Amino acid sequence: MTESHRSGCPINLSLEIFGDKWSLLILRDMIFGGRRHFRELLNGSQEKIASNILANRLKRLVEVGMLTKRDDPTHKQKAIYSLTEPAIELVPIMAALGAWGSKWLPVSEELSVRARLLDEGGSELWDRFMAELREEHLDSPVGSPERPGGTPPGKTVRQHLQEAYLAVVASTEAS
Repeated sequence: MTESHRSGCPINLSLEIFGDKWSLLILRDMIFGGRRHFRELLNGSQEKIASNILANRLKRLVEVGMLTKRDDPTHKQKAIYSLTEPAIELVPIMAALGAWGSKWLPVSEELSVRARLLDEGGSELWDRFMAELREEHLDSPVGSPERPGGTPPGKTVRQHLQEAYLAVVASTEAS
């Protein structure tokens, strides 16, 4: 254990990364929303993060190895954020958090449908989603030890989850 950490406890060390109000939500928006630019993250979150807090959290997530940042070749003033393998492996944890929250907290149907589908899909769906995220965010080629397999043809997990969300929104608006 280094002096920069309160203890070597894995829960403590995880909370040192994710224990603030915004870091998991930023990662959620990248994983489930496909957001990769500062403006997309700033404007796309229902929780309305302030720009200075978003900048701070993105910097911190890069520093701790959850994200990488590179220049966007299509725009000189934009950066692209990418998930790293440790961030991608949060999918089962986020699925479990979503399932727990759906069971015990007053969630809305439209915002909990993705959690329900992830819970129902279990590890097979999570593995497929993580493979898709690896293809989207990591530079290693498909089939390498870091990226076994690849994404099967058809809709991505994110597309499937988004369609379910939109269907609930449409049915709520029709009611």
